[in-house]
Amino acid sequence: MTFDLDQRTARLGVGELAEFNLGPREPVGGPSGAWRAQLGMHWHRELRTQAQADHPGAEFEVVAEGSVFHRGWMLHFSGRIDQVIRGGPAPIFREIKTVAEKLPAPEPALRAAYSGYFAQAAAYLALLPAQNPVGELVFVEVDTGLSQSVALTEADRRTFEVQLERVTEFLELRLRARTRLSALRFQSPFPALRPGQESIQGDLEDALGALPARVVLEAPTGFGKTGALLEFALGQLRLGRFERVLYLTSKSTGQLQVRDTLARMTALPAGAAPGGALAVWLVRPKSEHCVNPVFHCVRESCRYLDGMEERWPESGLARFYLFEDQPRDLPSLRAAGQEARICPYEITRAALAANDVWIGDYNYVFSPSASGLFYAQPGFDASRTLLLVDEAHNLPSRVADAFSQVASAERARAVGGALEEVGAAPVLAAAWERWAALLERLRPVDALPEDEETLLRGQVAELADAIATTPVDYAALGPGASEGLWQVPALLSILDHAALPRLCWCPRPGTLAVTCLDAAAEIGARLREYGAAILATATPGPLPAFAQAVGLDASEPPLAPVRAPTPWRDGAYDVAFDVRVDTTFQQRARHHPTTARTLEAFAAGGQVAAFFSSYGYAEAVAAALRDVGSELRVAVQPRGADLSAQAAWMEEALAGSDALFLVLGSSFAESIDLLGGRVERAMVVGPALPEVNAVQQARMAAWAAAGREGAFQRVYQIPGMQKVNQALGRLVRAPGQKARILLHCRRFAEPAYARLLAPEYQAGPRIRSEEALEAWLAGPRHEDL
Repeated sequence: MTFDLDQRTARLGVGELAEFNLGPREPVGGPSGAWRAQLGMHWHRELRTQAQADHPGAEFEVVAEGSVFHRGWMLHFSGRIDQVIRGGPAPIFREIKTVAEKLPAPEPALRAAYSGYFAQAAAYLALLPAQNPVGELVFVEVDTGLSQSVALTEADRRTFEVQLERVTEFLELRLRARTRLSALRFQSPFPALRPGQESIQGDLEDALGALPARVVLEAPTGFGKTGALLEFALGQLRLGRFERVLYLTSKSTGQLQVRDTLARMTALPAGAAPGGALAVWLVRPKSEHCVNPVFHCVRESCRYLDGMEERWPESGLARFYLFEDQPRDLPSLRAAGQEARICPYEITRAALAANDVWIGDYNYVFSPSASGLFYAQPGFDASRTLLLVDEAHNLPSRVADAFSQVASAERARAVGGALEEVGAAPVLAAAWERWAALLERLRPVDALPEDEETLLRGQVAELADAIATTPVDYAALGPGASEGLWQVPALLSILDHAALPRLCWCPRPGTLAVTCLDAAAEIGARLREYGAAILATATPGPLPAFAQAVGLDASEPPLAPVRAPTPWRDGAYDVAFDVRVDTTFQQRARHHPTTARTLEAFAAGGQVAAFFSSYGYAEAVAAALRDVGSELRVAVQPRGADLSAQAAWMEEALAGSDALFLVLGSSFAESIDLLGGRVERAMVVGPALPEVNAVQQARMAAWAAAGREGAFQRVYQIPGMQKVNQALGRLVRAPGQKARILLHCRRFAEPAYARLLAPEYQAGPRIRSEEALEAWLAGPRHEDL
C-alpha cells in the first residue's frame, strides 16, 4: 500500500485489500504450505483448460482497476481476476482458491474460514464494469483436485465494505499519528551538555541535507551518541520529514537503553503544557514472546495460534495499537496474550504499524529470515523512514552471518529419523537420505572444488523442491527436526545469491559450511531504500574501507562523515609504544617473560587492564607470571559468561586484583562500561588480528585486486585494530578521566598499523629498553626514549 495523507488517497492491490487486517495474520514458520501453493498453480491450469473447453470466449487473468471514495478517502485498487465468462444471462466473475479441507464443505464454514477470499471476489464485482455480474468462488481440494463452487450472496458482497472500513481505519490512524507527532514535545537527553555536544544536532542536519542521505556518525564511547541520535530523530519526526524511525542495535542492553532514553526524553516535567505522545515499540525475537513450554511455531500445535483470528475481535488487544500508553514490555504482552489465548508475538505484529519508533536487532532489516516483520507491515515505506544503525562497525559481520549456514551429517541423520517416525512421504524421505549421505561423505577441505559445489547445489535444490511440494506434519515432527527442514530452502537461497561472494568448505568431517565472505552488496541495497540512514560507531576505521564494507562506496549520494567533537579527550591519553617485543603468533612465546615483567612494572603504579588477542594468550602470560613467582593478583576473563555474570566478575576483579586480563573483541572489551574513570592504566598486548583460516584466506583472494598489502589491510589489519580502538575508547568516557596506555608490540609503531589507531592514540614515545620503560612509568610524557 502507498498513501498520501495530504491528498487523502491510497493505492493498493485487490489481494492486499482482501487480506488487510490490523489484527493477527497467518504466521510464517517455514515452508509449511509451500507445497500447497505449487499444487494450487497446477489446479489453476487444469481449471483454465476446462473453462476454455466449456466457454471458448472465456477471459483469464483479467485486469481489474477502479477507485472508491470511502469516508473521506479516495482509494485506488488494481488486480487480476482468474476467469471472466461472458455470453450467458449475466457475466460470471470467477476466483479459484485451493484449500486443504475436504470438499464439499458447508458454505458457512467456508465463509468463516476464508473471509478474505470472499472479500477479494466481492472487490472484483465492485470494480469491474458489468451489468448484474455473478460472483463465484471455486474452492479446490489441494490433494485431489475436487472442486466446489460457491456463488457470492449480497452478504458476501458486503465484505468489500468491511475491508474498506479496515483500510480507512488504518489511514485515519496514520493521519492521527502525523498530527500527534507534529505536536511532539521532548526534552534533551542530557541534563547538561558536555563540550562538543552543543554542535552535533546542527552537524547531523547539515549532513542529511537533501534526501536521500547516508551518514556515518563517528562518536567515541562516552559522547552520548544514543541520546544525540534520538534527539535528532524526534526533531525530524516533529518536522514531518519522516513517518517513523527505525533504531537498530545488535545487543539487547543497547535496545533497552534506547527505550529508556526515549521514555525519559518524552516524560515532561510536572506542569508542562501537554504535547503529542510518542509511540515506541521494542521488538524482541518471536521465541521470547512464546508462552508455551517449548517454542515450536506451528499453528496446529499451538492453542494460541490456532483459531486466533476468531478470538481477536473480542479480545480487547486492539488497545495496543489504538492507544500509545499501553505497556509494551514482554511480561505485559505475555500476560495479555495468555488471557486472550492469542500468541503474544501476534500482538507485536498487529501493533507495530501504529508506532513511531521501532527498536530492534539488525536482523529486522538485513536478514531475509526476519525482515518480513518490518517490511510486511501495512503502509511501511522505507523511503519515508529514518534508519539509525548503532555500533555500525558490527554490521558487515552480522549481515554476513545471516547469509551463512552450517549443515552437519549428525543433524541430518536426526532429522531423517524424525521424518521416518512421522511417516513422511517417500519422495521427501528419499531426498533427505541422499542429503544426509552427501554430508557424511564430506572430508575437511578449505574449499570445495567447483564441480563438487555444483553437485551440492543440485542436491540442495532437489531437496528444497521436495520440501516445498510434500505435505509434512510439522506439529508431529517437533521443533528441532522442523528447523532442520526449513534450513534447506534458506541454504538454497544463499547458494543462489549471485551478488554475495561465498566459500563452501568443510571445517571437519561430515560438516558443510557455506560462509558469506562479504555482505556489502546486500547491506548497500538495503541502506539505499531508506529516506535517510545514519550509521553510528565509535570505530569506523578509514572512511573508504567502511563505505566499501557497507556497500556505499559507489553510491549516490556518497557516505557523508560526521565526527562528533570531543575536546575533553584531547590530552586524556598518555600513550607509549613498546617496540621491544613481537607478539605475532610465531614469536610471542619467546617474549612471554618480557611481557610478564612489563605487567609487573606497570601494575606497580596502579591497577592495569591488559588486553590480549585470545584467551590462550592471556592464560599463557598468566602462567608466565606464576613461573617467575610473581605476587601480582591477576583476574583472567572467564569464557562464555552471560552479561550479568560478566558485570559481576568485573566488579569483583576491580575490587580484588592488580591486573585484569581481558580479550580484545569480547563483550568485556566492547560492552562492559565499568572501566572508565576506575582503571587508568591499560596495556594492549598486540593487535587482535583475525585467525588465519580458510575463510580469511578466501577473503584475501576476493580482495586480490587491491594487491597483497591492500587485501591484508582489509581482511586482517582493519578488523584487528578496530578491536584495539574499541577497548581503549572505554577507558575515557567523560571529561576529567585520563588513561595511560602501553601498546606492547613493535607492530603498533609500524605505519600500516599506527595510522589505523584513533588519533588520540597515535602519538607517543617508543620504548626500546627496560630503562626507557622505567623512565616513562616514572615521569610525564616524553619524546622518544
